[in-house]
Amino acid sequence: MLGYVLILLATICFGAQNLITRVLFIPSNLLGLVETGGFVEPTLPNSFLLMFMRMAVGVPLMAVLLPPVYPPLWSDLRRLGSPNYRRELYLALVGGVLMFSYLALLYVSVGRVAAGIALTLFFTFPVYTALLDWYWFGHRPSTSRWAILALILLGSALTIPMTGAAIASWVGVVFGLASGVVYAFYTVAAQKAFETFHPVPFTGISFAVTLVLSAVSLLLWPGDLAGLLWPALWVGGLLSAIATLTGHVLNNLGIRVVGATAASMLGAANPALTAVLAWGILQEQLSLVQWLGVLLVTVSVGLLSLTKPS
Repeated sequence: MLGYVLILLATICFGAQNLITRVLFIPSNLLGLVETGGFVEPTLPNSFLLMFMRMAVGVPLMAVLLPPVYPPLWSDLRRLGSPNYRRELYLALVGGVLMFSYLALLYVSVGRVAAGIALTLFFTFPVYTALLDWYWFGHRPSTSRWAILALILLGSALTIPMTGAAIASWVGVVFGLASGVVYAFYTVAAQKAFETFHPVPFTGISFAVTLVLSAVSLLLWPGDLAGLLWPALWVGGLLSAIATLTGHVLNNLGIRVVGATAASMLGAANPALTAVLAWGILQEQLSLVQWLGVLLVTVSVGLLSLTKPS
């Protein structure tokens, strides 16, 4: 039961962080009362910028807040220097690279298409997670699972904008799907690491690697930084860092309890939750077909939790 609660709480945090990112990229009407947002263009360099600001706040927060939650944090990190812990070190570093990659892709997607659509496309990742779980761990999907995985892909297809100026948002669609693929690798790497390594130091290393990679990416591809409203961006960075840190720690703790595939299924409410929050808070509108796609993905991912690999 604890694992289910952790994943559901992580889902709420992830929904909140994506709404914050959406506001930073796109002018939004909060609750129909306050016009704000649109501080940067939704481009890959600006995605690196927001990621760097989020992690520049999140990593120090993690260093301060996590030791009381998990006292052996620093001793676990020191052990990674031992030859006996090379496997754990490599998996943690790979996790950081994958976190950096899927966040960069997801940020652009959230800025290009409605938040609910971006998250629905991202939430095709249980399909890829199940396939990787089969390939690496021998957990072959059953016939019923294959059918449900097909429904997830159908639902995600229904959310894709197909008319008018929305066709220009294809970049957001591609990036949303790609972020799901990368996140599937992240969850499987995390599951493998958690066999011998605690989720808290694993998450800390992932954040630190993401901070370094986003900084390097900014140096290599800085984009246009002139005239930006820095105070608003730093406030957004602080809020999203808190949501991201809390969400990843809870999610990784949940993965350790219920496994990567089950965790991806338990977070099925994320697309629907994000779409509803975006509709209520940001006044974002989806068509009836897109709502059906969001619900189909949500229900299908949830149904996966009732099936077992053959």
